[in-house]
Amino acid sequence: MATDHDVATAPLERQLLPRTALVDEKGHLHVGGIDLLELAEEFGTPLFVYDEDHLRHACRAAVAAWGDGVAYATKAFLCRAVARLVHEEGMRLDVASGGELYVALSAGVPADRLVLHGNNKSTDELATALERGVGHLVVDSFDEIARLGGLLESSPPSETRPRVLVRVTPGVEAHTHEFVRTGQEDSKFGFSVSSGAAAEAVAALELMPGVELVGVHAHIGSQVFEASSFEQAAEVLGAFFAPLGLPELVVGGGLGVPYVNGESAPTQAEWAEATLEACAKAGVDPATRVSAEPGRSIVATAGITLYTVGTVKHLPGIRTYVSVDGGMSDNPRPVLYGSGYEAFLPRSAAAARPRPVRVVGKHCESGDLVVPDAFVPEDLEVGDILATPVTGAYGYAMASNYNKVPRPAVVLVSDGTARVAVRRETFEDLTSLDG
Repeated sequence: MATDHDVATAPLERQLLPRTALVDEKGHLHVGGIDLLELAEEFGTPLFVYDEDHLRHACRAAVAAWGDGVAYATKAFLCRAVARLVHEEGMRLDVASGGELYVALSAGVPADRLVLHGNNKSTDELATALERGVGHLVVDSFDEIARLGGLLESSPPSETRPRVLVRVTPGVEAHTHEFVRTGQEDSKFGFSVSSGAAAEAVAALELMPGVELVGVHAHIGSQVFEASSFEQAAEVLGAFFAPLGLPELVVGGGLGVPYVNGESAPTQAEWAEATLEACAKAGVDPATRVSAEPGRSIVATAGITLYTVGTVKHLPGIRTYVSVDGGMSDNPRPVLYGSGYEAFLPRSAAAARPRPVRVVGKHCESGDLVVPDAFVPEDLEVGDILATPVTGAYGYAMASNYNKVPRPAVVLVSDGTARVAVRRETFEDLTSLDG
């Protein structure tokens, strides 16, 4: 029987790589028909590489599982190229700020295909959504109801009323990191079902003549691996939702993805099937549009980050540090959540990885960790291209300019062609906002 150590030091599992990944006769990894080493040479490092075929396939799987109402949670990763791609594949886009709204609209996504979220939407954000005709507004607080009411009262009458959903907290604690749980009672998001706040919000919106209340929304957290958590949430939601007679129920996102060898997660189809069955048992009308908002599960595995190894520092009896030219500025998840990743060398992608190292970044923090407990091939050396897979979600999206490090470029690869989706920042960009 394989031990945990055997799993960790084995070659990278295929499920952690993008859909088009393959290893050539030299042992080099190709994605989208291009050698990753060639991409690093052409575009430099750090570099985010996204498999376009993988993205499109994931979108199609989501639409097949959930139907037309399914929305991509753009907080996972948003740029204009990805917004256009997701829209082309039939998904709506969930945006959670004025900035995300602006990017989606600038990409040419029709406003009626957008869903606006946010626990603290400003008056300006709401006004923009109303003016542009955003398809759905997810209302999150009584303050927001008051702001929305004020805007509608001061605006000329419109033939089209904004469609709104009430975000509720079902009181379900998903089995995930506390920072990404959102469905429990102690949450900044939504209206509590158990306290009666959700019912009060529904009543208030039903009495507001300027809006069309179309449904209920909930989200229990991110990186959830257990279908039972979704089933439990659907049961609570269904019991609250069924008597309302509304046409739409959105169960949010949160489907987990494997990040390291040995992990597994439900598919989009399995998640949808379990949720729909739980809703049916709770009495939800079969005619209801039950939909979801996947983000991580659309883009995470599509992305790989390429780094260049700059320093290898061996501390006898302690550990070996492998320093790369990125770090917490392009992927803060290990620092924020203790998230685990794998590391491998694209020049020998199928090689065993017996050598334990700590992959760190170039920032002035001891906590600047990329892969705290990595295993790599014995012959790793300075100048190697080192890759971390499953970085398509919440990497570039959460990137910063800490230590004034420019953010990496993002390229999409498909059928032997690479195109720049986001150019690499320059030093001049770093001063472009200065007075």
